[in-house]
Amino acid sequence: MSSSRNSRRLVPAYLATSGRARPSRNTLDRLSLLHNPAGPGPSGTGLGGPDGLRPEERRLLELLRPGSLSLAEAAAHLRLPVSVVKVLVADLVDTGLLHARPPVPAHRLPERELLEKVLDGLRTLKSS
Repeated sequence: MSSSRNSRRLVPAYLATSGRARPSRNTLDRLSLLHNPAGPGPSGTGLGGPDGLRPEERRLLELLRPGSLSLAEAAAHLRLPVSVVKVLVADLVDTGLLHARPPVPAHRLPERELLEKVLDGLRTLKSS
């Protein structure tokens, strides 16, 4: 049996969102930073959230327990389409179980030349 056949989902991805295709908010982007406000905790203590969460929502909260990830990274870890994870994230943000921060605008990022100088300096330090 091939490995691609083993990794294929048995249930269609849209069922993770109860068949909804659009998130409740349109502020989410692939680069939105997701953060579980419950933060890291001892393993085996549950998520601290209310019962009634779908399995995918629980997996997402557990995935974000040690730290933050972008929405696209979370989708890759969950092996779900970004559009499906957007719906899940919107639901969790609406209930207060998850925080989402928009990506940093391009005009607020450091200039490329500055980053190249820092990288050159680090390479110089490493080689000496």
